[in-house]
Amino acid sequence: MSTVSEQLRLAREASQLTIEQVAEATKIRTDRVRALEAGQYESFSATIYIRGSVKNYAKLLKLDEARLLAALDAELKGTEKFSEPPPLVETKKTFLDSLILLWTQLHWQLGIAGIAILILLALAGVGTWAWRHHRANDPLKNLPPAVYQATTTGDTLPLPKK
Repeated sequence: MSTVSEQLRLAREASQLTIEQVAEATKIRTDRVRALEAGQYESFSATIYIRGSVKNYAKLLKLDEARLLAALDAELKGTEKFSEPPPLVETKKTFLDSLILLWTQLHWQLGIAGIAILILLALAGVGTWAWRHHRANDPLKNLPPAVYQATTTGDTLPLPKK
């Protein structure tokens, strides 16, 4: 059985397409198309790029994508660079990482409602304190009872002149 790279190259030649035409149709760079046809997968940074490029290339050439990708996986397992998937996390989790993870898992609708309730409670507390403070400092509160006394002098204000 021929390799994936040979199958792609033979199918392209049978379709009478140039590498530039394939690159234009698939939006894969020409150096990547050449690398795929030569089986030089090391020029790609990750397996996902190789698989996506092979899938697009096979779709253009009307080849069986599933069979070609299965053969590609078998070939990549034999390479040193792509034999195992890369680790997702290379460092140990810190407290900050755990805190950020918890922060991202919060339900924002409940959080916003909770914050709104806390703000309303704080405003009610400040309003109650201000009202009590105002009542305690009322200057008219501690006045003695007043008695009305009429003036006996008979002085009145002058009437305005016309």
